[in-house]
Amino acid sequence: MVDLQRQYHHIKPEIDNGIQDVIDSCAFINGPAVRSFQEELEKYLGAKHVIPCGNGTDALQVSMMALGLQPGDEVITTSFTFIATAEVIALLKLIPVLVDVDPDTFNIDLEAIERAITPKTKAIVPVHLFGQCVPMEEIMEIAKKHNLYVIEDNCQAIGADYIFKDGSVTKAGTVGHIGCTSFFPSKNLGCYGDGGAIFTNDDELAKQLRVIVNHGMTVRYYHDYIGVNSRLDSIQAAVLKVKLRRLDDYAAKRRAAADYYDNAFAGHPNLKIPVRYSQSTHVFHQYTLVTKDVDRKGLIDHLASKEIPAMVYYPVPLHMQKAYIDPRYKRGDFPVTEFLSEHVISLPMHTELDEEQLEYITTSVHEFLNR
Repeated sequence: MVDLQRQYHHIKPEIDNGIQDVIDSCAFINGPAVRSFQEELEKYLGAKHVIPCGNGTDALQVSMMALGLQPGDEVITTSFTFIATAEVIALLKLIPVLVDVDPDTFNIDLEAIERAITPKTKAIVPVHLFGQCVPMEEIMEIAKKHNLYVIEDNCQAIGADYIFKDGSVTKAGTVGHIGCTSFFPSKNLGCYGDGGAIFTNDDELAKQLRVIVNHGMTVRYYHDYIGVNSRLDSIQAAVLKVKLRRLDDYAAKRRAAADYYDNAFAGHPNLKIPVRYSQSTHVFHQYTLVTKDVDRKGLIDHLASKEIPAMVYYPVPLHMQKAYIDPRYKRGDFPVTEFLSEHVISLPMHTELDEEQLEYITTSVHEFLNR
């Protein structure tokens, strides 16, 4: 699904030099490489504060801790996402309130958010799924109306632009009170291990976030808050610094691959190509089709026989996961989410796809569909 070896080959000298510099310095934790990457990411995002951390899941958890959310508080998010979004809510003994998604963009349904708000609701976690922004302007209006926090789960859309109705543009993850991202290797901006970051334009929140990620320490060995140990190590920061400078180019390559797929599949009666939302650019973390009257497993097996990977993101909605079974929800409560889980399929999507590979993939899909 992602060709990290070819990508590494193209940037090998810079990556190797960056890693060697860290090893030579022996500043493995919170060293100069981390501070340098943090500053470059702040500049790229236009965010006042970037707080590097251990991974995207930690980024979400630390954000909720910094906002002072308490056990029993409700947090609204989508049922069609990776488990981490709800996982941290449950870990903190908050109450995950799940809602359905838009059938075109796969992102959280705005009307469903409004219906889900109760006096116990304290925050909304919109997920910029597959590389495209949620309508953040409307989300922030809802949050302001009900005095709620907004934590953007930007683990799949770093580098995407959000376009406001007045034409102004900002980066995904910088509209809400807090934004979170993951640097897992397969992400659009991925390191060579685990990593993550938190963004905010709020000075006081930034102070709290920095304390929490480092054991709640305000001064060394003085712990004023309950914290966690979640730090981005210097070697990962060195890798990320090299790749950040290519992030826009990487996004362009992904969009070019998506354009090829779109042209190959547009108008096919058994496939629905991704809908690109006018208020967001799409960085295509995944290229996801919706199938109709297709033996999805048969298609996946057919592609596998030709050494083409294909994945289902996500086969089981959060409200149907064994660990998150809740009497509040049952099958049928989220019809769009459940339909998508049964019908979506994602094709290879990365920066190294060339026309020969894309032709082979699309021809193989058509071969199965036209049987």
